[in-house]
Amino acid sequence: MAKIKEGRWTAEVEGEFVVFLIGMRINRLWKVWKWLPVFMAMPKMLIELFGKPELGLMHARTHFGLRNTMLVQYWRSYDQLYAYATDRTLAHLPAWKAFNQQVAKNGDVGIWHETYTVRPGDFRNIYGNMPAYGLGLAGRLKPAGGKH
Repeated sequence: MAKIKEGRWTAEVEGEFVVFLIGMRINRLWKVWKWLPVFMAMPKMLIELFGKPELGLMHARTHFGLRNTMLVQYWRSYDQLYAYATDRTLAHLPAWKAFNQQVAKNGDVGIWHETYTVRPGDFRNIYGNMPAYGLGLAGRLKPAGGKH
């Protein structure tokens, strides 16, 4: 179990970084053979990304719902995120190709993503009596005070 950090904390990240939200929605629950391969593609990518920190992923956390799954990712830069997405030797591009060939046009599974570049000083966060979480795992936690 993660250690709770009592009190108020804030996360610092040096320089610019990227928040990448990516998710899928199961539109037809009974078509497991359609949505399961899409669902199973992401763990392979995360294993690859966590095993190669030089690719730029700082942290990721998955959130599950009945029909929806969302992954919050923190990247060092947009360029590194884009490089990963387009590299033919890594896991993303084959998964994207398979999605487009198998389910992209039939509506059984929906996918989405949003990308945000965050500049120094343009973000705020607070964690009260929590284990390290979110940006606190991507960056560095310090006691919160003043504006924090």
